[in-house]
Amino acid sequence: MSKPRVLVARAIFPEIIAKLEQHFDLETNQPDEDMSGTRLIDKLRDKDGAFTTGSVRIDKTVLQACPRLKICANMAVGYNNFDLDAMTAHGVLGTNTPDVLTDTTADFGFALLMATARRIAESEHYLRAGKWHKWAYDMFAGADIHGSTLGILGMGRIGQGIAKRGAHGFGMKVIYHNRSRLDAAMESECKARYVGKEELLKTADHLVLVLPYSKESHHIIGAAELALMKPTATLVNIARGGIVDENALVQALRKGSQGGGIAAAGLDVFEGEPKVNPELLTVPNVVLTPHIASASVPTRRAMAELAADNLIAYFQTGKAITPLN
Repeated sequence: MSKPRVLVARAIFPEIIAKLEQHFDLETNQPDEDMSGTRLIDKLRDKDGAFTTGSVRIDKTVLQACPRLKICANMAVGYNNFDLDAMTAHGVLGTNTPDVLTDTTADFGFALLMATARRIAESEHYLRAGKWHKWAYDMFAGADIHGSTLGILGMGRIGQGIAKRGAHGFGMKVIYHNRSRLDAAMESECKARYVGKEELLKTADHLVLVLPYSKESHHIIGAAELALMKPTATLVNIARGGIVDENALVQALRKGSQGGGIAAAGLDVFEGEPKVNPELLTVPNVVLTPHIASASVPTRRAMAELAADNLIAYFQTGKAITPLN
């Protein structure tokens, strides 16, 4: 009996390749060449399954051209690269990798918050440029984290992890807004208080975005929302780029804490990534990282393992471990 044919669309750990080769007739992409458009269709046309990452778009056009395809296993917790409605209509299962990256991503979210509030990247650039010649009382004076108010928009597993780090580690007052309120036990564990979105924006000293991307959350932070925030506030986005209107954010950062803007921002995700809005590169008070919130070796390996296990389980039993549709 022939093995199912599977495409691994991006470069991944060699040991994961070896694991998959035991179960599938595998085509890999270890040179990590571009896998989009007609090239992706050409590679997927004769495949039964695919191992994907968030940069590999599976949409109606791809699905129509690849009728053999039965499953796409995403090595990511997010899945806005999947058109799930179209996948369901074509009988194609999508899977993701929840849970295994929660703590690592929460760690990074808090690291980005600290770097943003304390102006770490901005001051390092200053030092590297040879501009540091003397101490000054106001040199890169940022905002305190301990004892401040941490606002979280989106209170899933990662949001809860950030809340616990802030409340228990830094004595922060935690407020949050979410589509649904947490139960009382989890609110107590996170030391978090539920508030409306407007109160969240007006009250938070540091606002962290951890909500999934959808049509409803597109540009959920725009000019009007930024105008509600404190001029001394910081904004951190580790969710998805399209959640923030980046042009409005640039304007708020340019205005800064002098009035009508916000003090700083930290972004790990971008609309249209890996392309970055060039205007973001012109403002000094933003920390920019290339979508690396889950990038620890143990966590990335666990994500790859779960994506592989989803493929194996599906073709062995007909059921995946973490299905999306």
